Amino acid sequence: MHSRFISGRVGAGMAAIMATAVMTTGAPIASAETIMTINGKAMESEVLDAYIQGRLQKPLEQVTAEERAAFTDELTDIFVLSTASAAAELAKEPAVAAQLDLQRMGILARAVVAELASDIVITEEEIQASYNEQIKLAPASQFKARHILVETQGEAIEIIGALIDGADFIELAKERSTGPSGPSGGDLGWFGPDQMVKPFSDAVARLEDGRYTTDPVQTQFGWHVILREETRAAEPPPLESVRESIIANEQSVKLRAKIDKMKAAALAK
Repeated sequence: MHSRFISGRVGAGMAAIMATAVMTTGAPIASAETIMTINGKAMESEVLDAYIQGRLQKPLEQVTAEERAAFTDELTDIFVLSTASAAAELAKEPAVAAQLDLQRMGILARAVVAELASDIVITEEEIQASYNEQIKLAPASQFKARHILVETQGEAIEIIGALIDGADFIELAKERSTGPSGPSGGDLGWFGPDQMVKPFSDAVARLEDGRYTTDPVQTQFGWHVILREETRAAEPPPLESVRESIIANEQSVKLRAKIDKMKAAALAK
């Protein structure tokens, strides 16, 4: 439940922005020294460090000598190719020039994001307020259910008929269900309505405890016969267990607001 407690108010795009901000503000790169010169262009140690950090996503002090040697060899290939005589002419081609320009802008954008994110502060009051809001939005109930998943509506109708005739739901699930829960009698454990696809959740919500669906339920996975076993009040996760998620979400909200303000100002010029 905890992973679904925080709502995605800023979308996947902002999550990516925050991730790049974290990457950009990693460990400082050491002072530069020339490792080698290729076609008249110096390969500086800070360029190698940046390349390694971009590839491994871990602090430079954790990079082994073997890894550094391997990445030095990779970067040497890049230097050889990018400084070849053909590279200068290729850089003038519109498609290549556009990619180079986009790459440059992307690097600068990530650096600006890191700068914008560096002074964002999330107060304890904001954390508590966000937590309280999430509690209000969280489902009030959880359900314990089993299901039998089959490929066709006809099979589901046949299973419902068998249940009406007195067949045991658990045994039918073991024999007939094609889902991964089949061997355990279709047991899905406890879940909130937001943890299942909507047609399935809606069907479970309409049932009473101890009842099964008398009409097959279709989802993208196939046709289901569902047994709702129990219901309980949903307990929200403790604040401390979701604190980091709340902070990350609030940071994203504030960062998005800063970027939107900059965008509005830039487009007004």
